[in-house]
Amino acid sequence: MQVNLTLLVVVAALMGAGVYLLLERSLTRVLVGLVLISNGVNVMFLVASGRAGTSPIVGSSDPDGMADPLPQALVLTAIVITLGTVAFLLAMAHRSWQLNGNDDVQDDVEDSAIRKLAIDDANSDSYDLSTKGQHEDDPVEEGA
Repeated sequence: MQVNLTLLVVVAALMGAGVYLLLERSLTRVLVGLVLISNGVNVMFLVASGRAGTSPIVGSSDPDGMADPLPQALVLTAIVITLGTVAFLLAMAHRSWQLNGNDDVQDDVEDSAIRKLAIDDANSDSYDLSTKGQHEDDPVEEGA
């Protein structure tokens, strides 16, 4: 099977740019990253499906010359799933814009509090006492 190197580079560029944008805090960039990843996966499906062939219904009875309809069905399904996900992200970005005036994802207050408590606990004396004796090389104090 011959693979087109240009299409593989296009898939890699779309997936790389999509992952980079997906890691941003702005919902519009996340949305564009999701669309780029989806397009990269769709092109990857078409690259993996092999060369184009004749239609299975209209074409000849030679099965080697027929096109495989499964990758085309997978691409159509991926397009529908992407459409639903894009609509959901657009609704979230619009609602965030209405509430906050921007579409940046904010840090959760509870997550910040838990992170602060974990750092405070890791710096406390009770944390040091609770971790003693958990490893074989740590001496266990009697009466502690």
